[in-house]
Amino acid sequence: MLMESCLVDFSKDDVTELLQLAAKCLQFDPCKRPNPKSLVNVLSPLQKDTEIPSFVLMDIPHRNVEPGQLSPLGEACLRLDLTVIHKLLEITGYKADVEAEKEPSFDLWTHSMREALNFRRQGDAAFRAKDFSSAIGLYTKFIDSGSLESRTVFVRRCLCYLMTDRAEEALKDSMNALVLHHLWPTAFYLQAAALNILGMDNDAEEILKEGASLEAMKNQRDQSLYL
Repeated sequence: MLMESCLVDFSKDDVTELLQLAAKCLQFDPCKRPNPKSLVNVLSPLQKDTEIPSFVLMDIPHRNVEPGQLSPLGEACLRLDLTVIHKLLEITGYKADVEAEKEPSFDLWTHSMREALNFRRQGDAAFRAKDFSSAIGLYTKFIDSGSLESRTVFVRRCLCYLMTDRAEEALKDSMNALVLHHLWPTAFYLQAAALNILGMDNDAEEILKEGASLEAMKNQRDQSLYL
């Protein structure tokens, strides 16, 4: 009753193990949650049919990407050129966020939200100055405040983690960005970079392709609006 319909082929024992693993991932204390490597170690033996790509299971639109079709950000993530990724994220800014569409109460604006935005501004200043440790702390305060959601902050903190050799935390942040928008190419690209650093090359390649496919479809859709 609790399982996603596309996972019905799992045995009862496997389903039980999956649900127990999901429960661990939902622990309130982050220290009690399993890290990405242990998740892969548990999940890999349960995947009986390795020919089914993740984008099929997740019902994500997909098409094959030919070499040379990656965007500059995709190419930088493929090469693990963290300096270029930093430059591109700085140029892009917060275009992907939709915070302006929200209508907060006056009380929230004058207290919690103003404090959160101040943490974000300070984090952005540290990010521009390449003080990645400070940026992590300030972005964490913004996220923990709970006043605003920002997928851009998650990918920026993700890069900060990569810059400070904390790839597992970076992978979690790329996933958090996808929770806020599950079809965002930028988050897929950063996730691919984190997976590459963690030695999960095959997963990184698939995630990179998914990000490139989504970006290609978005560009095609945007162009059609001007026809």
